[in-house]
Amino acid sequence: MMRFFLGFIAVCLCAGGLGVAQGQRGGWRPATDAELSALLPARAPVEKEHIETEMRTASGIVDAKGHYIAGVVLLTAGYSADGKYSHYLLVQAPIKVGGIALKPGEYAFGWNRSQGGDTLAVRFHEAATGVLVGTTDAHRIAGSSRVEALHIWPPNDKGMIQIGRFSIPYEIGEE
Repeated sequence: MMRFFLGFIAVCLCAGGLGVAQGQRGGWRPATDAELSALLPARAPVEKEHIETEMRTASGIVDAKGHYIAGVVLLTAGYSADGKYSHYLLVQAPIKVGGIALKPGEYAFGWNRSQGGDTLAVRFHEAATGVLVGTTDAHRIAGSSRVEALHIWPPNDKGMIQIGRFSIPYEIGEE
């Protein structure tokens, strides 16, 4: 009887472990540098320009189906962006960023610091047309945080897009 009981426990533990592994496979993970280099353009198409990107600032996440949400800093000096854009964002799965619903596509975003300095007003635009999609606030991250030009945290970790010392929460949408 004891062998049967121990065998039953072992089978349950193994089955539970498989369930956990399957759940993790369906989740999101950080994209590798090689994946980001292959995915993101060296020159991002923004309106009528092809603006150079700073690949060492690239950040992104990928799911088990190979859908990416990734971004990179734009090198806008000399372009007609006029401070309107600072980052390029590629979205391959629906996402809601700070209340703004983004469909799969390409976006450019920029920001302005609030008068108090504790928030950034972040504007998301369709990259190809420059049409404003929406505006949201990025809030200063509490405590000491590492300053990053751009960091997209997986939703199972922090579920936020970090710009400098500021962050915008996001949620992955349904396909």
